[in-house]
Amino acid sequence: METRRDIFQAIADPTRRAIITLIALQAMTPNAIAEHFDATRQSVSKHLRILTECELITPQQQGREIYYQLEVNKMKEIDKWLEQFRKIWEARFNQLDEVLSKIKAKKQ
Repeated sequence: METRRDIFQAIADPTRRAIITLIALQAMTPNAIAEHFDATRQSVSKHLRILTECELITPQQQGREIYYQLEVNKMKEIDKWLEQFRKIWEARFNQLDEVLSKIKAKKQ
């Protein structure tokens, strides 16, 4: 039975996060990506395969070269999931601000 990787497994690895960051601005070939890492081309290819399986990046043939580009819609899924936590953190920071303001007011 094959287990399907999910987005969060893919971004859990620092190398894959670095690859995402690299290709966020422009599509790149596997060789261009590999030049940024102290790893074998085979290792980088494995990371690219995992990111492709999770649909975070897509390969596009241009002539003889394959360019990998970021799938923005998949990144939006991650952002949407994180948004729930962002709201909780913001609410807690606001509560903390209120407490600090009250403490400061009492000292004056």
